[in-house]
Amino acid sequence: MFDFVSIGEMLIDFTPYMTDDGSALYQPNPGGAPANVASVVAKLGLHSAFVGKVGNDVFGLSCKEALKNAGVCTEHLVLTSDYPTTLAFVTLLPGGNREFSFYRNRLTADVSLEKSDLSESAYQNTRIFHFGSVSLTEDPEKSTVLYAVEEAKKAGALISYDPNLRLPLWKSAEEAKKTILETLHYADILKLSEEEVEFLFGKVDDHEICKELSQKHGISLILITKAADGCYAYVNGRDYHSYAYDLKTIDTTGAGDSFLAGVVYCLLHSSRDIKDLSDGEVSEMLDFANALGSLVTTKKGAIPAIPTIEEINRCIEMEQKLIPKQ
Repeated sequence: MFDFVSIGEMLIDFTPYMTDDGSALYQPNPGGAPANVASVVAKLGLHSAFVGKVGNDVFGLSCKEALKNAGVCTEHLVLTSDYPTTLAFVTLLPGGNREFSFYRNRLTADVSLEKSDLSESAYQNTRIFHFGSVSLTEDPEKSTVLYAVEEAKKAGALISYDPNLRLPLWKSAEEAKKTILETLHYADILKLSEEEVEFLFGKVDDHEICKELSQKHGISLILITKAADGCYAYVNGRDYHSYAYDLKTIDTTGAGDSFLAGVVYCLLHSSRDIKDLSDGEVSEMLDFANALGSLVTTKKGAIPAIPTIEEINRCIEMEQKLIPKQ
């Protein structure tokens, strides 16, 4: 049985490096949010798998190799000669933030994922099943992913959902908002960024919107990431906040994915139901996830930047938090 399975996009992030003369060189790094989360979970020592499709090309083979090196089961990764691997070019902004330019459409590999590509063992044999909204932009991938999510939920898996909004991939902002809102009911664990909260619900109070989502959809754990301000969590009707660690940020690619993977790791490692978590356990979980997410920002690329448990624990013990001055 798998501890964790994710489904969706895997692609190549071209991350810029500046030469001495000021020119940009782009290094290919395997990425894609669902693949990133599966990789972190595996590298932390749990049994994870990734379900998706990449091209049978140099980039797709690089993706498969990266998953293997992280310890992710690649049995459910399909390589196709009919479509190329999806690409994304990353532009690094001041403070380590970034923008993406995607080379992805109906003629790229991840979007072509079909039900016939799936194996029941991937979605009926896991403790947590994870997906995001990038895989919901186009069919056949959209219907395939939602089918797998429904089957995993029927089989008893907890469903983890990170909308991971990428507006350039949607036909319109209205379609993105509608689709994400219509799929929130699948989630037992929901991760949102503060920008996504504003996009979906407007300027709202964290507690009030999380209380509403929890009551309306039965979501057990809601996480809102706040970049350098850490995160907010709503668990069992209670509010929690954990600050990020004061580390030198180089590239924020994969930070949110790593944060979520840290939460997943702690939940799976404890083997306790979310409703049974104590205040101390939730606080420790958020500190661990924040340390993991903070460490990932100190290197370029998502999967290559994954730290070890020893590095995470050292960060928690040794590094200062970014606590705002009153």
